Amino acid sequence: MDFQTLERLVAAPGQQPDFKGCVEAIPALTRLASTPQEPAYHGEGDVWTHTCMVVEAMVGGSDYERASAEERFVLFYSALLHDIAKPDTTVIDEVTGRIGQPGHSRRGSIDARILLWKAGVPFSLRETICRIIGVHQVPFWAFTGDRSGHTPEFLAHRLSWELPVWMLCAMATADMEGRLYESKQSVLDDIALFKALAEEEDCLYSAKAFPDDYTRVSYFRGARIHPAFSHYREEKGSDVVVMAGMPASGKNTWVEENLPTLPVVSFDDAREALGLAHGKNEGAVAHYAVDTAKSLLRSREAFVWNATHLSKQMRKKTLDLLYQYNASVRIVYLEQPERIILQRNARRDTSLRNQDIQRMLYRWEVPLPSEADVVEYRA
Repeated sequence: MDFQTLERLVAAPGQQPDFKGCVEAIPALTRLASTPQEPAYHGEGDVWTHTCMVVEAMVGGSDYERASAEERFVLFYSALLHDIAKPDTTVIDEVTGRIGQPGHSRRGSIDARILLWKAGVPFSLRETICRIIGVHQVPFWAFTGDRSGHTPEFLAHRLSWELPVWMLCAMATADMEGRLYESKQSVLDDIALFKALAEEEDCLYSAKAFPDDYTRVSYFRGARIHPAFSHYREEKGSDVVVMAGMPASGKNTWVEENLPTLPVVSFDDAREALGLAHGKNEGAVAHYAVDTAKSLLRSREAFVWNATHLSKQMRKKTLDLLYQYNASVRIVYLEQPERIILQRNARRDTSLRNQDIQRMLYRWEVPLPSEADVVEYRA
């Protein structure tokens, strides 16, 4: 499978998709046909039946018809891959027999990322697809119950910094149209309402405007402020560059070439200072690195935090600490093709094996533009 093959499979508006060709190009889709779904929400049956109905609904929709070729690629594969993780997340209650797939959206975004990365899909197209898959159900429940307590307005604002909200709404609409569900029309109405809200908030087709980055980051991190007015900043802390990317993606070289005079907080340096191999006593390594960072933050000194920061959870720990000290944060994300990553790692003097990197892929979440003051992608 390669990008050109995937491009050829994108159906024209109103055209019957070549599902046989899709399965041949993406063998992981074969598992969907044997994966059951909860009948109360999916009267049509298995995941593959649902997926085909969703893709047909997408291709027949007005948003798809108006979209550019690149946008159709994103919409087509968002629909085709939106439930790719259901086989691995299916849980059947032994007592009631009810079927659930908890976490399939988040896991699906990672599975799709690995698949599309290996196929050589351009970064911007791939990440838009993965971001849509990761939150494809949000318009279903934005008005009826976000567990985090966020308002629909907040969700629309934040999502607009992560993906085109109109595409997310097109995906949610196709997902609901492509099923047999008693309350389908009620959910479709909620999706339409969310889309109308985003348009009213000027973030359906572009990112929500903020007075400055500090206000935006404070708002997304939970400050109870109005996004239209600048948030007062009592003091400014360190300017911190947070590196992110897989091992052997070039982070050390980038830092040496672009920020040679700044102090560097590094887990690799911490391991070397402590005399530990990769994967050994990671708690002590983290403690050493955090103590180093805190010292720099207290003196408000600019520095680089150089680590993989591969998952959102890993980045959150770093970002929470930095913003606690009023730092300004610039995330620099680096990426290379799989072949280069594995070749480079095999040549390095490291205890990290290529098999370890392959396992790390299943925690791979590319930084979102909403996570920091500035997020740069060098892929």
